[in-house]
Amino acid sequence: MKDGPHIARIAALIGDSARAEVLTALMADRALTATELADVAGVTKQTISAHLAKLLDAGLLAVESQGRHRYFRLADRDVAQLLESLMNVAFRAGAVRLRASPREPALRRARVCYDHLAGEVGVQLHEALLRQGYLHAADGGLAVTPAGAEWFAHQGIDTTAAARQRRMLCRPCLDWSERRHHLGGALGAALLQRLLERGWARRDKDSRVLHFSAEGELALRAWLAPAAGEAASNEPPRPLAARGRSGR
Repeated sequence: MKDGPHIARIAALIGDSARAEVLTALMADRALTATELADVAGVTKQTISAHLAKLLDAGLLAVESQGRHRYFRLADRDVAQLLESLMNVAFRAGAVRLRASPREPALRRARVCYDHLAGEVGVQLHEALLRQGYLHAADGGLAVTPAGAEWFAHQGIDTTAAARQRRMLCRPCLDWSERRHHLGGALGAALLQRLLERGWARRDKDSRVLHFSAEGELALRAWLAPAAGEAASNEPPRPLAARGRSGR
């Protein structure tokens, strides 16, 4: 008799195409109804009910009832990290969709990775925070410097309070589309929340895509300006993800 985690069971659940679509849709950290998930997966309501029951039983999903509706979401951050890791492996192995989606450019530019910012914008921000000395590599992860604590405080984020959460304060999260890291952990989540609260970014209704307002583009460019030597530039702001494109 073999002891230990039964990973084959979890792999089989995720390996079903309809269930994979459900889990991917929930990576936006937004709860969805069974009807919405049936539409995402392209299956009937009866079929999606069976899929959701299996995912709930395995602890991959959580459900919350509100009135006549039941809302499903990923069970926790461990599940989200597992899915993001699988996306990275799939991308590296060439297991990508052959039919391009009209959302693909926007998805690569900026998206939600469970509860933090990913895509080109997320990677650029992570690298800028490192270059500016607000974060530094430590013990295979990341640590906040004193200057970084001041910078985050200026954004309305208390790093001391964030460090008390039952999760890593900050960690590099490999971005499946950029093949470089974006910022995860409590600080990554706090930064995304500030972008949303200030109206600088908004979530796409039907996907993980993030859209930035003109004010948000200006603010993000200001966050990167010290590292790029643009603080005194009088040029009109360019979309953040367009940085570094020339000469590629």
